[in-house]
Formats: sequence, structure tokens, C-alpha cells
Amino acid sequence: MSQKSESYKVISDNRQAHYLYEILETFEAGIELTGTEVKSIRAGRVNLKDGYALIRDGEAWLINVHISPYTASGQYFNHEPRRTRKLLLHRQEIRKLIGKVEQQGLTLVPLKMYMKRGWVKVSIGLGKGKKVHDKRESLKKRQDQRDMQRAMKNY
Repeated sequence: MSQKSESYKVISDNRQAHYLYEILETFEAGIELTGTEVKSIRAGRVNLKDGYALIRDGEAWLINVHISPYTASGQYFNHEPRRTRKLLLHRQEIRKLIGKVEQQGLTLVPLKMYMKRGWVKVSIGLGKGKKVHDKRESLKKRQDQRDMQRAMKNY
């Protein structure tokens, strides 16, 4: 038996999510897409910056993620860039998310979109919004890490 390596190609990364939210837990989800959306994603024309996820009627939805229209197809066969897309998660994962989002007031944020074995996946983070002083503290911590790395390099 040969094992396939679990390699994936990151298409889009939401770096601002780690700055705005304290990510507590991550989930991997598939996305229900049309053909032109997949082609556009393969070309790397995705913006996760303003996106978020909701759980409505026992289903997870990805909202406000911009996937640019595919330029090689005609205007009639293209997709709506900011349409609501269904996330494919297991039922027990959705139940777990419902509990955390409704009871603890957490937010579902898309962290990165990637290709895994030919399938488009999105990493969803369960996050708690940071306050201004938390953001400053994380910036200070990152700067201290850089300073330590420079000192070790020069030593």
C-alpha cells in the first residue's frame, strides 16, 4: 500500500484574521462551487479578507468571499463574485460550531483557501475578536520575536 502525502497548495491566505481575532480552533471544510469558480480559484483570484461564515438552518454558509469572474468564459456562463456558498462539514462539526457560536459569541472566519488532492478546501477558524490593547500586545510580541531572531543570527 502506498500512502499519498497530505500536500496542499495554498491559494489565498487571510493574514488579517490572525490580527483581528484570537483563533481558538480550526476546521477544514469543502465548498460547493460552480465550474467557473473553480477555474478562477485555480488562477488564484480569491479574496478572503471580508469573508465570514454563518450557520443557518443546520447548514454552514460562506458569505462575502470574493471569487473573481473567470475571464476566459463568456459573460453569460460566469458566476456572481460575492454569492453565498455552502460549506461542506460533517453534521457533528456543525453541531459543535452552533454551540460555540451561539453560546460563547464567537465568530467563524475563513483563514485560508487551498487545493488538496484536487478539491478546493477552506480552513475556518473559530475566533474571538481582539480588543485594541490585545492587538498592540500581539504586535509587540511579534517585534520582540524578530529582535531575538536578529540577535541570534548576529551572535
